[in-house]
Amino acid sequence: MGAVIENNTINGKPNQDVFSATLLELADKDRNIVVVTSDSRGSGKLVAFGQQLPGQLVEIGIAEQNLVGVAAGLASAGKRTFAVSPACFLTARALEQIKNDVCYSDNPVRLIGISAGVSYGALGSTHHSLHDFAVLRTINNIIIVAPADNFETTEAVKLAVKLNKPLYLRFGKKAMPLLTDDKQNGFEFGKGRVIRKGSDVTIIATGETVYPALQSAEKLIQQGINTTVVSMHTIKPLDAELILQLAKDTGAIVTVEEHSVNGGLGEACASLLLQNKYNKPFKIMGIPDEYTVTGSQTEIFDHYGLSADGIAQAVLNLLQT
Repeated sequence: MGAVIENNTINGKPNQDVFSATLLELADKDRNIVVVTSDSRGSGKLVAFGQQLPGQLVEIGIAEQNLVGVAAGLASAGKRTFAVSPACFLTARALEQIKNDVCYSDNPVRLIGISAGVSYGALGSTHHSLHDFAVLRTINNIIIVAPADNFETTEAVKLAVKLNKPLYLRFGKKAMPLLTDDKQNGFEFGKGRVIRKGSDVTIIATGETVYPALQSAEKLIQQGINTTVVSMHTIKPLDAELILQLAKDTGAIVTVEEHSVNGGLGEACASLLLQNKYNKPFKIMGIPDEYTVTGSQTEIFDHYGLSADGIAQAVLNLLQT
């Protein structure tokens, strides 16, 4: 289980593309599925959806608060509603509406944060969503999911249609390779996927950081270090059972996320572990508490050590302390 599947970037697509294609296929069979966008059908890869199913797409314009309010109203009337907007704006400008109109009112809106993390690259900190896990984790009655590859994305969209409660799905723009071809390694909200097994250290990653984490495990094996790699696609609810089991089974834990080191996956794991008397080496990897450097997603990952080489080196440093 878990070897990196070589040369599969050729077939990997951006998760946003897979999201839109899957949603179009489902919506063509279910007229209750409705998409609401904030002038984001292009960036959300929803042009084809609007052309084929114009009666199932509502364009709000650049008005994210209205976007969420309208989506909540449609959901309250029985529509399976997807509210699609750049993650940086959706979870900041419309946070009050997410809190009150969606979660407090228990309206099953599927909030879709596109171009998440540092996907917007050179557009800079104003367009980066490095806060979304943190702010949404504090709100009751919402599931938070960041799929790592095309398989997880497809399954997440299918489950989202069936789910009758508030949900946040986070997607990036980069083509994502398949993590594993193990057909038994399924997908379920709230349950992490063990992509690779090892006894020395566990890397718990989410979203588009899972693949470089898996690549780092291949580098670490050359140093004699066997690594477990987990795709923790669901940030909330966290898979506490899996994390606590891995804490017992391996000698250290590293978390990796395309998010601020404050308030995200790492701190969620740290809180769980500390309250369960964890006393082994532990490290949170993410974007530090600063405005990000300017560059592509790859350049930003390299700068902050979120590349395969950077993660491998961080693990080595942790185990040597």
